[in-house]
Amino acid sequence: MINDILKDAEQRMEKCIANLLEDFNKVRTGRAHPDILAHVKVSYYGSDTPLTQLANVTTADAQTLSIRPWEKNIIPEIEKAIREADLGLNSVTAGEVIRVPMPPLSEERRKDFVKLVKNEAENARIAIRNVRRDANADIKDLTGEISEDDQRVGETKVQDLTNGFIKRIDEALAKKEDDLMEI
Repeated sequence: MINDILKDAEQRMEKCIANLLEDFNKVRTGRAHPDILAHVKVSYYGSDTPLTQLANVTTADAQTLSIRPWEKNIIPEIEKAIREADLGLNSVTAGEVIRVPMPPLSEERRKDFVKLVKNEAENARIAIRNVRRDANADIKDLTGEISEDDQRVGETKVQDLTNGFIKRIDEALAKKEDDLMEI
């Protein structure tokens, strides 16, 4: 029973880490990376479709993304979606290819991005702690079915799991901060 609770808590904590890393990918570092546009939705025949399903997004060079749509008539919609995505990016069309240059980041903007990723990391820590709280409550609900020693061992294992995931969040945050502050 305790192993099932631990397994469930671990899966939920993994999802928290995956969401954090996804949020980190949205924050640009000044270098071109296709993941920056991964969440851009394009209006395509009346429905919002991810850009990656309508075009091939590649890195042309360290400062430029290249977007090659599979249909030529969708180019204006892609440009509009990039503008409206609030990423601070502007696209330039050259024939059938859309180029998205990455503007250099100022020191102030970099510090703003660091604050943003710290906030995202704190939200992930809170989510991890909420999972810990739920797992501990599930273990307490087993009172009468398991011994007090098993309950304490289960709570200790949940705490160890929590500490490991918090450490992973801190490591990901430190890596992203270094990435953002690198010129």
